[in-house]
Amino acid sequence: MESNRVLFISDENEASRYIREQLMVEGGYAISSEDSARDGLGVFGRNGFDVIIVKPYPLDLGPVDLIKGLKAADPDCVIIVLLDENKPETLEYLFSLGVYDFIAKPINLEKLFFLVKKGIDLHNLMLANRKFTQGLKENNSALEKQNILLTKRIEDSTRNLTRLHEDLQSNYMRTIKVLAQTIDARDHYTHSHSENVARYATVIALQMGLSVKEIEVIRQACELHDLGKIGIEDSILMKPGALTNEEWQQIRKHPIIGAQILEPLTFLNDVIGLIRQHHEHYDGTGYPEGRKGEDIHLGARIINLADSYEAMCSARSYRKIPFTKEAAIEEIKRNSGTQFDPKVVEAFLKVLDRL
Repeated sequence: MESNRVLFISDENEASRYIREQLMVEGGYAISSEDSARDGLGVFGRNGFDVIIVKPYPLDLGPVDLIKGLKAADPDCVIIVLLDENKPETLEYLFSLGVYDFIAKPINLEKLFFLVKKGIDLHNLMLANRKFTQGLKENNSALEKQNILLTKRIEDSTRNLTRLHEDLQSNYMRTIKVLAQTIDARDHYTHSHSENVARYATVIALQMGLSVKEIEVIRQACELHDLGKIGIEDSILMKPGALTNEEWQQIRKHPIIGAQILEPLTFLNDVIGLIRQHHEHYDGTGYPEGRKGEDIHLGARIINLADSYEAMCSARSYRKIPFTKEAAIEEIKRNSGTQFDPKVVEAFLKVLDRL
């Protein structure tokens, strides 16, 4: 299927025409346009698109029914909504319906181009993940049948069985990493978050003199540390305002959920421990178990700092303007001995130029 295809569903007016022209001429996107919501649903159902841009009013079908219809045709479709005004209650409801993002008037074309590009990247990733997961299921089914036969000849096929076991581990790891990347990509504000955390944590661990094996465990845990967010609703993860106590309790479950997902993979036991503890605080105020000081694995203490620093230096749905590097460093220093292990903070301050 041709990529970079955008469906524009909007009333026909001068502003809409201008936006479409800019997307085609400046952005280089293949634009299909419909001024009827029902026609837009029909075109989408027949052809499929990477991104759908919707201007809800006035249309022949209500915006909620339109969005639900698009999601029913393709649950992974990426929808960007153009709004006349920015109301928090409207945004929260749109995100609960599965909308990717929004732009309110006046339309910022640079932001729109950015969202369309990230939306296309996300859609391609989700399609690849879907195909990969299906292929993995088929491969695993075949491997299970082979294992039944190989078990009967275990003494003669030790090498083959070992190789198949390693391949199975590799397949599981690839699948889990794709899932973790998909979680980051659900929200363009957190795109590449886990990769950045892994990079920061690796540099800090090297400075602290950890072994190659220990650093590899930390790197893998960083890549998978937010896996548990697969069990958290998008409306909570991407909520633009403050979380309620109930929503915050849901967020606090993600280290446990991530650990439970990985528990059957016993070869990841060391990684699972770091994922479970990566939100524990040095003074015991963290979660999920309230561990304190040396009772928290050193790798988890490193990940906690790397994760916090990356979050501070990045935009988020609840905080559009990130900290400056200097402000983030001061925040790390201020929380040394409370949230963060002072030894980890000391190593972090020594490697700032490499982050």
